[in-house]
Amino acid sequence: MAKYNGKVEFVSENFGASKLATQFGVTRYPAVFLNDILIARPADFGFFGKDEKPGRYTPWRNADSQARFKADLTRMVDLVLAGKSAEVSQERAGDNAAADDLPSLPKFTLTGLDGKPLSADEVAGRVVLVEFWATWCPPCRATLEWLGEVKKRYGDNVAVLALAVESPEKQVRNTASSLSKEIRWAMAAPETARAFGDIVAVPTMFVFGRTGKTAKVLYGAPPDLHQQAERALDELTKAPTGGQ
Repeated sequence: MAKYNGKVEFVSENFGASKLATQFGVTRYPAVFLNDILIARPADFGFFGKDEKPGRYTPWRNADSQARFKADLTRMVDLVLAGKSAEVSQERAGDNAAADDLPSLPKFTLTGLDGKPLSADEVAGRVVLVEFWATWCPPCRATLEWLGEVKKRYGDNVAVLALAVESPEKQVRNTASSLSKEIRWAMAAPETARAFGDIVAVPTMFVFGRTGKTAKVLYGAPPDLHQQAERALDELTKAPTGGQ
């Protein structure tokens, strides 16, 4: 931004409150816009895990990938400032289709931090809340504490899974030991992230009904994150057995 001497403004939007994300049907993050042009989608940045899915700027932690993104962004900003927004829009046309929504709880197999098997079959028939988090994610801590309250409130009606990504196992265990023992804690393998539609950022929360159907997906940490999830859980737990 410093390069443009005040001609360009950077705006960071809360994902849940982004009108642009809604307009373009973007259901994940990060996403980057220039005015009303979507120039980078979540898939461009890959997902958490060692075996990243190919994207325009993956592997994101690679300095060359970041330099490529910076060069592309600079070039497109220059075009917009030169009155050539149509060229940028045309370049990205057809490349911004929203990713398919996750229709149901995917098959996965993990070993929990308690050493016990943790899989989709283990939680079948219950409402399931899955939280992807990381030790370096400040907003995640509050949600992890809230998850303990959720488990107390709903008991066996709801299975609560906290799956850590891109985090040292020792730190994950330290966090888990200080919070609810009723939550199922596990390290999320790269294939698990892929099964859930390529987790590109944390926190990401999924809520599934008793039949496994996806009821709610919440990305980021909007102010009403917990309220949205609780409304979904209330509805799902009150539904007749076999419904939703």
